[in-house]
Amino acid sequence: MTRLLGYVDPSDPCFVAAILTITFNPLFWNVVARWEQRTRKLSKVFRSPYLACYSLGAAILFLNVLRSHCFTQAMLSQPKMESLDNPTAYRVGLALLGIGSTFVLSSFFALGFTGTFLGDYFGILMEARVTTFPFNILDNPMYWGSTANYLGWAIMHASPTGLLLTVVVALIYMVAIQYEEPFTAQIYQQKTSSSRKRS
Repeated sequence: MTRLLGYVDPSDPCFVAAILTITFNPLFWNVVARWEQRTRKLSKVFRSPYLACYSLGAAILFLNVLRSHCFTQAMLSQPKMESLDNPTAYRVGLALLGIGSTFVLSSFFALGFTGTFLGDYFGILMEARVTTFPFNILDNPMYWGSTANYLGWAIMHASPTGLLLTVVVALIYMVAIQYEEPFTAQIYQQKTSSSRKRS
Protein backbone atom coordinates (compact mmCIF):
# COMPACT_ATOMS: atom_id res chain seq x y z
CA MET A 1 0.00 0.00 0.00
CA THR A 2 2.87 2.38 0.84
CA ARG A 3 4.39 1.68 -2.57
CA LEU A 4 1.07 2.48 -4.26
CA LEU A 5 0.75 5.76 -2.40
CA GLY A 6 4.14 6.82 -3.76
CA TYR A 7 2.60 6.94 -7.26
CA VAL A 8 -0.53 8.83 -6.27
CA ASP A 9 -1.04 12.57 -6.07
CA PRO A 10 -4.15 12.96 -3.85
CA SER A 11 -4.40 16.67 -4.67
CA ASP A 12 -4.94 15.97 -8.39
CA PRO A 13 -8.45 17.26 -9.32
CA CYS A 14 -9.19 14.07 -11.28
CA PHE A 15 -8.32 11.92 -8.26
CA VAL A 16 -10.49 14.08 -5.99
CA ALA A 17 -13.39 13.85 -8.46
CA ALA A 18 -13.05 10.06 -8.54
CA ILE A 19 -13.09 9.81 -4.74
CA LEU A 20 -16.14 12.08 -4.57
CA THR A 21 -18.15 10.12 -7.15
CA ILE A 22 -17.17 6.76 -5.63
CA THR A 23 -18.34 7.95 -2.21
CA PHE A 24 -21.39 9.88 -3.34
CA ASN A 25 -23.12 7.28 -5.50
CA PRO A 26 -24.10 4.66 -2.87
CA LEU A 27 -24.86 7.45 -0.39
CA PHE A 28 -27.24 9.04 -2.91
CA TRP A 29 -29.17 5.92 -3.81
CA ASN A 30 -29.45 4.71 -0.22
CA VAL A 31 -30.64 8.08 1.13
CA VAL A 32 -33.16 8.56 -1.71
CA ALA A 33 -34.43 4.98 -1.47
CA ARG A 34 -34.88 5.11 2.32
CA TRP A 35 -36.65 8.47 1.97
CA GLU A 36 -38.98 6.96 -0.63
CA GLN A 37 -39.62 3.92 1.55
CA ARG A 38 -40.66 6.18 4.44
CA THR A 39 -42.61 8.85 2.55
CA ARG A 40 -43.58 7.43 -0.91
CA LYS A 41 -42.94 10.97 -2.21
CA LEU A 42 -41.32 9.87 -5.47
CA SER A 43 -44.15 7.45 -6.19
CA LYS A 44 -46.62 10.29 -5.62
CA VAL A 45 -44.70 12.68 -7.88
CA PHE A 46 -44.50 10.10 -10.70
CA ARG A 47 -47.96 8.68 -9.86
CA SER A 48 -46.51 5.20 -10.01
CA PRO A 49 -43.92 3.31 -7.95
CA TYR A 50 -42.64 1.74 -11.18
CA LEU A 51 -42.04 5.09 -12.89
CA ALA A 52 -40.40 6.40 -9.73
CA CYS A 53 -38.12 3.35 -9.56
CA TYR A 54 -37.24 3.64 -13.27
CA SER A 55 -36.34 7.30 -12.73
CA LEU A 56 -34.10 6.52 -9.77
CA GLY A 57 -32.54 3.70 -11.79
CA ALA A 58 -31.81 6.09 -14.66
CA ALA A 59 -30.17 8.53 -12.22
CA ILE A 60 -28.06 5.73 -10.73
CA LEU A 61 -26.95 4.59 -14.20
CA PHE A 62 -25.93 8.15 -15.08
CA LEU A 63 -23.99 8.50 -11.81
CA ASN A 64 -22.24 5.18 -12.42
CA VAL A 65 -21.16 6.29 -15.90
CA LEU A 66 -19.85 9.52 -14.36
CA ARG A 67 -18.01 7.54 -11.66
CA SER A 68 -16.36 5.29 -14.25
CA HIS A 69 -15.35 8.33 -16.30
CA CYS A 70 -13.79 10.03 -13.26
CA PHE A 71 -12.05 6.77 -12.29
CA THR A 72 -10.53 6.47 -15.78
CA GLN A 73 -9.47 10.13 -15.91
CA ALA A 74 -7.80 9.80 -12.50
CA MET A 75 -5.81 6.81 -13.77
CA LEU A 76 -4.78 8.57 -16.98
CA SER A 77 -3.65 11.69 -15.14
CA GLN A 78 -1.18 9.83 -12.90
CA PRO A 79 1.89 7.60 -13.46
CA LYS A 80 1.84 3.95 -14.41
CA MET A 81 3.52 1.21 -12.38
CA GLU A 82 6.25 -0.38 -14.49
CA SER A 83 5.85 -3.83 -12.94
CA LEU A 84 2.20 -3.95 -14.06
CA ASP A 85 2.86 -2.60 -17.55
CA ASN A 86 3.23 -5.96 -19.33
CA PRO A 87 1.11 -8.39 -21.39
CA THR A 88 0.61 -10.89 -18.54
CA ALA A 89 -0.78 -8.26 -16.18
CA TYR A 90 -2.97 -6.93 -19.00
CA ARG A 91 -4.45 -10.40 -19.55
CA VAL A 92 -5.09 -10.80 -15.79
CA GLY A 93 -6.90 -7.45 -15.82
CA LEU A 94 -8.92 -8.49 -18.85
CA ALA A 95 -9.90 -11.75 -17.12
CA LEU A 96 -11.02 -9.84 -14.02
CA LEU A 97 -13.04 -7.51 -16.24
CA GLY A 98 -14.70 -10.53 -17.85
CA ILE A 99 -15.51 -12.13 -14.48
CA GLY A 100 -16.80 -8.87 -13.05
CA SER A 101 -18.98 -8.18 -16.08
CA THR A 102 -20.41 -11.71 -15.85
CA PHE A 103 -21.42 -11.14 -12.24
CA VAL A 104 -22.87 -7.68 -12.94
CA LEU A 105 -24.87 -8.70 -16.02
CA SER A 106 -26.10 -12.02 -14.61
CA SER A 107 -27.20 -10.20 -11.43
CA PHE A 108 -29.15 -7.73 -13.53
CA PHE A 109 -30.84 -10.48 -15.55
CA ALA A 110 -31.69 -12.41 -12.37
CA LEU A 111 -33.14 -9.36 -10.57
CA GLY A 112 -34.61 -7.38 -13.46
CA PHE A 113 -34.56 -3.58 -13.59
CA THR A 114 -36.69 -2.95 -10.50
CA GLY A 115 -34.92 -5.64 -8.50
CA THR A 116 -31.54 -4.16 -9.39
CA PHE A 117 -32.50 -0.56 -8.78
CA LEU A 118 -34.03 -0.75 -5.30
CA GLY A 119 -37.58 -1.61 -6.28
CA ASP A 120 -38.15 -3.15 -2.85
CA TYR A 121 -37.91 0.36 -1.35
CA PHE A 122 -40.77 1.35 -3.66
CA GLY A 123 -42.91 -1.58 -2.55
CA ILE A 124 -42.07 -3.57 -5.69
CA LEU A 125 -41.15 -6.93 -4.22
CA MET A 126 -40.08 -10.13 -5.94
CA GLU A 127 -41.81 -13.38 -5.06
CA ALA A 128 -38.76 -14.35 -2.98
CA ARG A 129 -35.12 -13.43 -2.61
CA VAL A 130 -33.14 -14.57 -5.63
CA THR A 131 -30.90 -17.57 -4.93
CA THR A 132 -29.97 -18.61 -8.50
CA PHE A 133 -26.66 -17.76 -10.21
CA PRO A 134 -24.76 -15.63 -9.39
CA PHE A 135 -26.39 -15.29 -5.95
CA ASN A 136 -25.65 -18.96 -5.23
CA ILE A 137 -21.93 -18.20 -5.72
CA LEU A 138 -21.58 -15.14 -3.48
CA ASP A 139 -23.65 -12.49 -1.77
CA ASN A 140 -23.99 -9.08 -3.43
CA PRO A 141 -22.52 -10.21 -6.78
CA MET A 142 -23.43 -6.87 -8.40
CA TYR A 143 -21.18 -4.99 -5.99
CA TRP A 144 -18.30 -7.48 -6.09
CA GLY A 145 -18.58 -7.80 -9.87
CA SER A 146 -18.34 -4.02 -10.15
CA THR A 147 -15.30 -4.06 -7.85
CA ALA A 148 -13.67 -6.75 -10.02
CA ASN A 149 -14.34 -4.58 -13.09
CA TYR A 150 -12.54 -1.63 -11.53
CA LEU A 151 -9.68 -3.84 -10.39
CA GLY A 152 -9.31 -5.33 -13.85
CA TRP A 153 -9.49 -1.88 -15.46
CA ALA A 154 -6.80 -0.60 -13.10
CA ILE A 155 -4.47 -3.53 -13.83
CA MET A 156 -5.02 -3.18 -17.59
CA HIS A 157 -3.90 0.46 -17.25
CA ALA A 158 -0.97 -0.50 -14.94
CA SER A 159 -2.36 2.16 -12.64
CA PRO A 160 -1.48 2.40 -8.93
CA THR A 161 -4.08 5.17 -8.72
CA GLY A 162 -6.67 2.76 -10.12
CA LEU A 163 -5.69 0.10 -7.59
CA LEU A 164 -6.04 2.56 -4.73
CA LEU A 165 -9.41 3.77 -6.03
CA THR A 166 -10.55 0.14 -6.32
CA VAL A 167 -9.81 -0.30 -2.61
CA VAL A 168 -12.01 2.76 -1.95
CA VAL A 169 -14.78 1.25 -4.14
CA ALA A 170 -14.63 -2.00 -2.15
CA LEU A 171 -14.71 -0.22 1.21
CA ILE A 172 -17.67 1.96 0.19
CA TYR A 173 -19.56 -1.10 -1.04
CA MET A 174 -18.87 -2.88 2.25
CA VAL A 175 -20.43 0.05 4.11
CA ALA A 176 -23.40 0.07 1.72
CA ILE A 177 -23.94 -3.67 2.25
CA GLN A 178 -24.03 -3.20 6.03
CA TYR A 179 -26.68 -0.54 5.51
CA GLU A 180 -28.78 -2.36 2.89
CA GLU A 181 -28.70 -6.03 3.90
CA PRO A 182 -30.70 -5.77 7.16
CA PHE A 183 -33.44 -3.80 5.42
CA THR A 184 -33.72 -6.27 2.52
CA ALA A 185 -33.88 -9.20 4.94
CA GLN A 186 -36.51 -7.40 7.01
CA ILE A 187 -38.89 -6.61 4.15
CA TYR A 188 -38.79 -10.16 2.80
CA GLN A 189 -39.35 -11.52 6.30
CA GLN A 190 -42.40 -9.25 6.58
CA LYS A 191 -43.62 -10.43 3.17
CA THR A 192 -43.26 -14.07 4.21
CA SER A 193 -45.07 -13.45 7.49
CA SER A 194 -47.93 -11.65 5.71
CA SER A 195 -48.29 -14.51 3.22
CA ARG A 196 -48.46 -17.06 6.02
CA LYS A 197 -51.14 -15.07 7.85
CA ARG A 198 -53.26 -14.83 4.70
CA SER A 199 -52.99 -18.56 4.09
